Amino acid sequence: MIRYTALWFCLATIRSIMPINHYENFPVASLLLPASLREPIEAIYAFARGADDIADEGDAAPQKRLEELNTYRSALEAIESKGLAGMCGQPPLFARLARVILDNDLPLKPFHDLLDAFQQDIDKKRYEDFNDLANYCRRSANPVGRLLLTLYNANTVENLPLSDCICTGLQLVNFWQDVAQDWKKGRIYLPLQDLARFKVTEEDIAASRCDERWQALLAFEVSRARAILSTGAPLARRLPGRIGWELRLIVAGGLHILNRIEATGYDVFAQRPRIGFAGKLAVAWRALNYPRPSA
Repeated sequence: MIRYTALWFCLATIRSIMPINHYENFPVASLLLPASLREPIEAIYAFARGADDIADEGDAAPQKRLEELNTYRSALEAIESKGLAGMCGQPPLFARLARVILDNDLPLKPFHDLLDAFQQDIDKKRYEDFNDLANYCRRSANPVGRLLLTLYNANTVENLPLSDCICTGLQLVNFWQDVAQDWKKGRIYLPLQDLARFKVTEEDIAASRCDERWQALLAFEVSRARAILSTGAPLARRLPGRIGWELRLIVAGGLHILNRIEATGYDVFAQRPRIGFAGKLAVAWRALNYPRPSA
């Protein structure tokens, strides 16, 4: 399921700062982004959004979903082997993506990783431990950040790990924000190992039980997400211009959502934490006063 990662990153940004048709966040053609990046980002988003909808929306049988995802894999293979010539007869979605990939020399692995994650959403509904969940984030969220760094010519060995931390952190923010919605789809992204550690059961989630056990569990998960997101946060100062401002807003928004989860006593069942008008102002202020890296 596309999240922040969402958000410039992960198919993962701030829902209410830049609302779009789907509930996840992605800075499609944001005015903060350089104009030259808007078309490539829109093409990447369209590919990811279409594939994610196949895996996550409607009532098609799993086998049908897998078959449709394979058309996306075939398109990537055609781009790799034949370039634009391989797009003859293909839907405009893939022809547009091919032009973006070839014009910007984008790697194909991140696109394949996204498809792997979407396929996993079809048949995997539980995650044994955090390493298992982090591996999912590596394929469902991190690829978008890496593609965008490539578009911005900033995909250095120093920047990529920070990007991954932001993407994974934002993905986790969405997971903890959306526990109730995911449960309705039969999914639990909270690691089963953590559930057992805090003595929370699936029945507790089904009953929307926000007791001391649940609060301790989500406090732990919120702290983990904040630490990972904060580890990547210096990237927003490292990147110059509009892209840096975009990223500062995204990081500030993710941290704000974590604060909102805490402020509600971790009761994400009663109301999904989101950013209201006052929250937008707080996020903007935080972005304006974004901390500089320590010397």
